[in-house]
Amino acid sequence: MSPRVCQRFGLCCLGVLAGLPVAAAESGTRLAEPPLSGTHLLETVGGLVLVLALILGLAWMLKRLGHVPGAGKGGVQILGGVSLGPRERAVLLSVDGTRLLVGVAPGRVQTLHVLARDAAADSGEFVRRLQDAVTPEVAQ
Repeated sequence: MSPRVCQRFGLCCLGVLAGLPVAAAESGTRLAEPPLSGTHLLETVGGLVLVLALILGLAWMLKRLGHVPGAGKGGVQILGGVSLGPRERAVLLSVDGTRLLVGVAPGRVQTLHVLARDAAADSGEFVRRLQDAVTPEVAQ
C-alpha cells in the first residue's frame, strides 16, 4: 500500500468512528468545535445548574409534603420534649389521640407514662410541670 492510500484509509476510519462524513474529513474542513470551546463549556455548566436546581426543588417539595397528615408518617406527632442530660430526652408523643411520655437514650426508647386523653396534657400544663420537675435534677 502506498502512503497516500494508507492516509485516506485512516481518515475514512476516523471519520466513521467519529460520525463525521468522509468528504469533510478529506477536505480538512472542521465541522465540530473543539470540546473545550466556550459554547460547550456554557452548555455543560448550564446543564449542571439545571440538574442541581431540579434536585434542590424536588428535595424542597418532598420536605414540604412530608408534613402533610397521612403522608406515610402515621398518626405519630411530637408534642414536646425536654433534655434530661447530654444524650437523654423525655419526649411527649401523641399516637392516634393517646399521649405517651417516652424516655429516649442512645440505643433505647422506653415508655415512661401513658396519659389520659384530656386534662393537663391538652392545656400544656403537663409539659410545664415536667420541665419544672426536671430542671432541679439537671442542675445537680
